[in-house]
Amino acid sequence: MADSEKGAWHQLWSTFFGKSWPMWVGGITLAILNVCLFLVRSPWGGTGSYINWGQNIYNSLGIIHFTKAVSSIITHPYGLLGLMTVLGAFAGALMSRQFAVRVPPLGELIKGIIGGVLMALGATMGLGCTIGGFLSGWSALSGGAIFLALGFVIGCFLALRYLLWEMEKLPGLSMGKSLTLLAASGKSGVWQPILGVIVIAFLLIGGSLLYKADNILTWFMVIGLLLGIICQRSRFCVTRAFREPFMTGESEAPVAIMAFLLIGIFGFVVIKYMGVGTATPGAARALAMTQVFPNFWLRALIGGTIFGLGMTIAGGCAVGTLWRAGEGQVKLWASALGFMLMAPISKLYVVPGFSKILPEWAKQNVFLPDSMGYWGALLLFMVIITFWYVFVKWNERTGKFSAI
Repeated sequence: MADSEKGAWHQLWSTFFGKSWPMWVGGITLAILNVCLFLVRSPWGGTGSYINWGQNIYNSLGIIHFTKAVSSIITHPYGLLGLMTVLGAFAGALMSRQFAVRVPPLGELIKGIIGGVLMALGATMGLGCTIGGFLSGWSALSGGAIFLALGFVIGCFLALRYLLWEMEKLPGLSMGKSLTLLAASGKSGVWQPILGVIVIAFLLIGGSLLYKADNILTWFMVIGLLLGIICQRSRFCVTRAFREPFMTGESEAPVAIMAFLLIGIFGFVVIKYMGVGTATPGAARALAMTQVFPNFWLRALIGGTIFGLGMTIAGGCAVGTLWRAGEGQVKLWASALGFMLMAPISKLYVVPGFSKILPEWAKQNVFLPDSMGYWGALLLFMVIITFWYVFVKWNERTGKFSAI
C-alpha cells in the first residue's frame, strides 16, 4: 500500500513538475484566473506593478517625491500581484529543479536594461503592456487594444531585423563569459523541490495572516502566486507569440495566446453584458469600460511599437520578464530594473507632453460594443483570431515570413 501511494504521489508530482506543460494549457488556465481577477476587483495587468515598485524605490531613496500617496508593494493590489508572480515562478522553478542564477555576458545585460526602459516608455505612452493592454484589453473588447497588438508586431519585426543585423555585423557585442550558479544536478539538487514547498507554505501561511482582514489582497496574493507557477511551468510568453512567426515559424506560442483570448473574451463579455455586481446604470457603465483606455488608435500604435522593440530586445514582455526573473535569469532582472525605474519617470514627465501633442482623434476611448454591439465586437475579434490562426499555421508550414 505504501509503495503504491508513493508511486501515485510520484506520478502526480511528475505530472506537474517533471516536465514543462504545453503552452496552450497555460493560456487557458491563465485566462480563467484573469476572469477570476476581474470578478474580485480588476483584470490582470503588469505595468501597474512596475510603476508601484519604481515609485517605492524612488521614494525610499528620496530621489523623487511623488505628490500622491504611494502604497507599499504589499498593500498595492498590482504591486502585490507582480511580486507574487515572481515568487510563484521562483517556487515553480524550484519544485521542477529548473532554478539557477544565470548571468549572461555584459552585452546581454545592457540589452536587458534597454529593453526594459523601452517597454516602460511604450506601456505608459500607449496605455498598455502585453498583459493589461493586450491580453486583458482584447478580452475587454477595447478598440485601442487592437492597435496596441499591431504596434507589437511592428516593433517586434523591427527589433528582429536589428538583432539579425547585430549577429552579422557585430557578433561580439553580446558574446563573452556567462555564469550559471545553483543549478540542480543529480542528487545534489534535491534541495530545490524541498525549498520550493517551503516557499509556497510560507507565502500561503504568511499571507493568510497578513491579509486576513482584506479579501481583495488575499485573492490577489493567491492568484498572483498561481500566475507565476503556471507561467513558469508552461513557459507562457507573449513575446514568443509575436516573434516566432518571424523567426522559426513555430505556432505554439501564438496558439496559446489565442486560447487565452478566446477564454478571456467569453468570460469578460459575460461579466460586462450581465453587469455582474452592479446595481445602478452608472456602475454598469463603469464595469463595461473596465480595461478600455483612451488610446485608440495612434497612441496605442506608437506605444505598442516602442513596447514591441523593447520586449524583443529584452527577451521577455511584462509577464515574461516577471517569471523569467523568478527562475533566475539575470538578464530579465536587468529588464525588470529598467522597466520599474523608467515607468514612473515616463508616467510623470514623458506621458503628459506626449498626450498633449496628440490630437483627440488619435487617443479616443473606444469600447467596441458602443458602435457595433456585443455580437458585432465578438465577431470582429473572432475574425481577427481566425485569420491570425490561419496565418501562423500557414507560415509554420511554408516558412514564408520566417527569418530562420
